[in-house]
This record gives sequence, structure tokens and C-alpha cells, in this order.
Amino acid sequence: MLEIDGLRAGYGKIQVIWGVSLRVAAGETVAVIGANGAGKTTVLRSIAGLLRPEAGRIGFHGHDIGKLPAHAIARLGLALVPEERELFPWMSVYENLLLGGRLCAERERVEKNLERVYGLFPVLRARHRQTASVMSGGEQQMLAIGRALMSNPALLMLDEPSTGLSPRVVGSIFDVIGRLAEQGGTTLLVEQNVHLALDIAHRAYVLERGRITLEGAGHELMENPLIREAYLGVADA
Repeated sequence: MLEIDGLRAGYGKIQVIWGVSLRVAAGETVAVIGANGAGKTTVLRSIAGLLRPEAGRIGFHGHDIGKLPAHAIARLGLALVPEERELFPWMSVYENLLLGGRLCAERERVEKNLERVYGLFPVLRARHRQTASVMSGGEQQMLAIGRALMSNPALLMLDEPSTGLSPRVVGSIFDVIGRLAEQGGTTLLVEQNVHLALDIAHRAYVLERGRITLEGAGHELMENPLIREAYLGVADA
């Protein structure tokens, strides 16, 4: 579904990503892990069309999307939930969700997607008239994910969904990510919480200083001594 080869990207004269290549197949949950500043968000922004790559190819459903604008990439079935969430704070939960479904041409599809989101996040149904600005951080994250799901994306990209949230809320959100996988959804997850990411991912990539240094099945990387020591704080004897 998603194929990235030799991606180079950055901001002005500062290069952040150096020849990154990765794959996401349909139905997979793939994680990109790494320390803060490794370039994880830059990878997602490049895929979503928010940052123009300097070199390399980004293929999505057979289309070369590296030079397409963000709105065109969204229409191909890709949705990004940014770390900042980017909600419309003065609008209600319901209105934010409807905006997420703007790419759906049929009203029945919008209603079906809305019921699906409410099923995954019951709190959003209970607070559908509440404005986003007065919601807790966890509720806002749920709303941001729900808004992305309203377009029924072929690929959902999540940028640090656990940031700033309590362990209980993080657990609830990762439960939903797991349910999406069970339903056949495809997810590319960027996450600093390595244990959570590797526990849920079919496959994962380790990004260090803009380069992929390791890749493999989530459970295999969880047992890798380098990962255990560098990211999980476990030094094997």
C-alpha cells in the first residue's frame, strides 16, 4: 500500500531525513520508533504532503504522491492525526467529526462512519455538543483520531498519540488502535513509547538521526538487546 524509497527531507538548509525506506502493507500496523528529534514526524509530514521531499519516492496505492498537495493525498485515502491534534476549538465534537467526513460524497456513508467513531469512542457521543476547547487532552486525542476515521481512510497515520496523556487514557487509545487492526485497518504509528508501539505493531522501524537503523517484527525488536537497553531501560546480563 505505502512504499517509501530513499526519502530525503528537511526544513530549509537543515536536512532531517537521510534516505529512509519503509513499507506498509494493507492490514498492517507498522510503527516507527526513535528518540525525540530522530525525524519521525518529518517522515509523516512528507508522506501527508505537508512537507515537500527533497529526494526519493513515496508511493501510495500505486500513485507517486511525493509532489502532490496534501488535499490530493487525502483524497487518495490517507489521513494524518498530528501530534498537536489541530482541532477546531470553537466547534463542537459533532461539527469537528463532520468536517472529517467532508470527503464522503454520500450522506449515508457519513452517518455510518459517525456511528463507527461513536462505537470506538463512546465519550464523543456523550459529549457531541461540547466544544473541543473544553475537553480534556485525552478526549481531544480521541476526537482527533475519530475525525480522521470519518473519511474512512485506507491508511491512518498517528503521530505520537500517547503524548501528554495519563496511562489510563493511553491504554484506551491503544485498545482502539488494536481494534482497528482486528477490523483490517492499516495504520502507520509514530510513537516514543517504545513498549506500547512494539507490543501492538506487526512490524517496526527504528529511526535514529534521520536514518533507519533496525527493522523487523514488533515482538522481535522487543527482544533485541539494543532496543531493550536504549529504549526500554533493560540491560540484559
